Amino acid sequence: MTEKLLIANRGEIACRIIQSCARIGIKTVAVYSEADHGARHVEMADEAVLIGNAKLQESYLNADVIVKAARERGACLLHPGYGFLAESPKFAKAVEDAGITWVGPSAAVIEAMGDKERARQIAKQAGVPILPGSGRLDSASNDSVALAAQEVGFPLLVKAVAGGGGIGMQLVRQPQDLLSVMKSAQSMAAKAFGDAGVYLERFIPNARHVEVQIFGYGDGTAVHLHDRECSIQRRFQKIIEEAPAPNIPDAVRTNLQSSAIALAGIQRYSGAGTVEFIYDCDRKTAYFLEMNTRIQVEHPVTEMITGVDIVAWQILHALGRLGQTLQDRIRVEGHAIECRLYAEQPERNFLPSPGLVTALKWPDENSDLRVDTGIRTGDRITPFYDPLIAKIIARGINREQTIEALAQALKQINIEGLRTNVAFLRDVLTDHRFNFGIVTTDFVEKFHKERLEKASRPYAAP
Repeated sequence: MTEKLLIANRGEIACRIIQSCARIGIKTVAVYSEADHGARHVEMADEAVLIGNAKLQESYLNADVIVKAARERGACLLHPGYGFLAESPKFAKAVEDAGITWVGPSAAVIEAMGDKERARQIAKQAGVPILPGSGRLDSASNDSVALAAQEVGFPLLVKAVAGGGGIGMQLVRQPQDLLSVMKSAQSMAAKAFGDAGVYLERFIPNARHVEVQIFGYGDGTAVHLHDRECSIQRRFQKIIEEAPAPNIPDAVRTNLQSSAIALAGIQRYSGAGTVEFIYDCDRKTAYFLEMNTRIQVEHPVTEMITGVDIVAWQILHALGRLGQTLQDRIRVEGHAIECRLYAEQPERNFLPSPGLVTALKWPDENSDLRVDTGIRTGDRITPFYDPLIAKIIARGINREQTIEALAQALKQINIEGLRTNVAFLRDVLTDHRFNFGIVTTDFVEKFHKERLEKASRPYAAP
């Protein structure tokens, strides 16, 4: 019987998974909402199932209807992609209970790492450095909040216990703002995750965001696929990522990688995952931030420098057909950078810009230039979902060559019918601070402010 995999996602990541499945001989089942009728991932898959209307709760977040579709279509595997239900332990368990193989770590591991307070404690047990922080806080009005804040110190971050993707995360610089910010963060967390719990964590003002891609074999052993830099971000959402991370001391890099493997090992982690760290540029010390128990949006830069198809590894491992690769066989060749191309207006605080794509031209792809997208001419970016259009990934023999190649690729892109951030991305790539590899997580905020002060339309069309 031909093996069949259902993809519980949409857009570029669904297309990406379908491509890997085709390479390894796995049939695919796409799911789609009414808003995605005729979408690229629907046409690429071998089969497709309508699962509801455009509303997330009635389609891509409807676990019951997705599991039902998998069973009815005879799928033996389910890949969640990223976002949506990818880090839902309840969904993972429901998939397994239905007799379908979940492509990812166990529900217990997803639950443990999804609880940010619990994840910090597990990291500490594994010997991974963690930032000073509080325990879970469910009330924004009791004395324990003030005491916890005093121990953590200002400035600090209020973070959702069940959070991810920067949702429910807010910065507090002064004690008098803490309670109001906590209430706001709790409200956001409750709506996004169904859990209003938050905790406090020390804020590192001069920080970089560095992460390590790992792959666990489920028996306590794991390998790393080196590291990535993700400091170019807005509102805690990444925009430009690269691998390997530039200008990291060798001792720190080695510690990041060994810490990530230790965290995977203590959990008997199974499959692909990412351990994220905050790197204190002043103290040259890295601290555990969180672990993502899924494929990352930025995984292509790791694939480009290692030659590993991480998605294929996920699927083959779930099928029990992936042999273990020794760490010294996973080598870095060159440098890779990814830009996330969005339908948005940077000059208007990155406001989403949905609309019909009336014309679309990508640069020619090759072994050193990749375009991951779920969008074609005639498709519509809707207000219902993330406005990501594509990811443009370039590789070069060094960082300088890669920046130049990616900047040239961005100039070749032509998208008509809606506004995009392509000029903003190009301008970041040519900024001297980015070129020197010295940016921190507040770079975009400062860069954007500088541009707005100089011109009313700071990002001219390329």
